[in-house]
Amino acid sequence: MPKRTLILASSSPFRRELLQRLQLPFQVFAPDIDEQPFAHETPPALVERLALSKARAIARLHPDALVIGSDQVAVQDGHIVGKPGDHASAVRQLREASGRRVVLHTGLALVDAASGRSQCEVVPFAAVFRHLDDEEIERYLRAEKPYNCAGSLKSEGLGIALLERFEGDDPTALIGLPLITLCRMLAKEGLRIP
Repeated sequence: MPKRTLILASSSPFRRELLQRLQLPFQVFAPDIDEQPFAHETPPALVERLALSKARAIARLHPDALVIGSDQVAVQDGHIVGKPGDHASAVRQLREASGRRVVLHTGLALVDAASGRSQCEVVPFAAVFRHLDDEEIERYLRAEKPYNCAGSLKSEGLGIALLERFEGDDPTALIGLPLITLCRMLAKEGLRIP
């Protein structure tokens, strides 16, 4: 099989870091798509649609590439929990998550721009929080500043200390790019890892 260009359609530094673990050469381009949910769209349907839209947007510009798209939402009690953006919102999110289960739904798409073929899956992964007091929340936020992380949780850093356990099959899904699923998708396109 001729060597293919692999592209990550993302502006996320976390996804870029995860993809580097596979030791494949890749390029990164940030897609410009509308990420607003449709009325009555479920979180899994939303992330699947957005992952595929991101990959297809970049695939149109690179007709010989394999393009990876991904999107993630955190859901608590049936409601999407976004990125806090600031300290006060992060405090509120972590108080609400205390002692509860938050499910992250990660949509993953791989588009073969040359053939138009696409693969898409939604990978769930849950984080169960310990009971947190306000002092713990403040110490964590001052140390980590996870204001660009869904649910204010940066599990690859100090956020791990806020958790009781994980539930799921692919821990990299928690960070936003499920590598186990991606390896399976890439293998279907002829890329073997390692």
